[in-house]
Amino acid sequence: MTDIQSPVHTRRNGAVLEVTLDRPKANAIDLETSRMMGEVFAGFRDDPDLRVAIITGAGEKFFCPGWDLKAANDGDAVDGDYGVGGFGGLQELRGMNKPVIAAVNGICCGGGLELALSADIILAADHATFALPEIRSGTVADAASVKLPKRIPYHIAMELLLTGRWFDATEAHGWGIVNHIHPAADLMTQARAMADLIASGPPLVYAAIKEIVRDAEDAKFQDAMNRITKRQLPTVDALYASEDQLEGARAFAEKRDPVWKGR
Repeated sequence: MTDIQSPVHTRRNGAVLEVTLDRPKANAIDLETSRMMGEVFAGFRDDPDLRVAIITGAGEKFFCPGWDLKAANDGDAVDGDYGVGGFGGLQELRGMNKPVIAAVNGICCGGGLELALSADIILAADHATFALPEIRSGTVADAASVKLPKRIPYHIAMELLLTGRWFDATEAHGWGIVNHIHPAADLMTQARAMADLIASGPPLVYAAIKEIVRDAEDAKFQDAMNRITKRQLPTVDALYASEDQLEGARAFAEKRDPVWKGR
């Protein structure tokens, strides 16, 4: 567990790493916190014993409102050193081939929503609210401007970016931004259940899925398929040469559950 005075707390539970942003009053992220989060997520990425991460916020009101404008006013540069993973430690972290779940426990706006969008699965408390209000402070929601129009209908994404309006968990779920909505008291229980389910699966397959999705984002279908079938992606090559690949077929033939070793 990270030092209780730290703005980033971690908790290991088997193969699952829980990361909690805890920076009162609102869990806003300054440069130092962002660099710390990058170190945490890079450590998760590189630890062979960890398979899934959960990112959430401390308290019941805020997940994360994004960039700390008070810190910016005190001298933090908006184009400063955010650390190895970019803002929030996750959205630009190279080689992140492990699943990440965002458990959105409250207000999630600006860079906080961009942080959630960097996860693979988003679970939200029923009272969670969302917005991209950067326009009101004279700046741009850069990562959201890249990601959101690719994930939800273009005109809806542009409305959210251009107006900065707030929307609730039900609307977020309706547009596919959020996977599931849970009562606030059940959010972390549900997030841990999801993480445990995924952690029980084949880690080499998950790594291949994440790299394939990332690599294929701007590729033509046949080009992407060629890179997979010709084993040009490192994770796919590792999977096809692995013990786990053989174990999956063997377990199926023997009518038993597979034992994944990640090698």
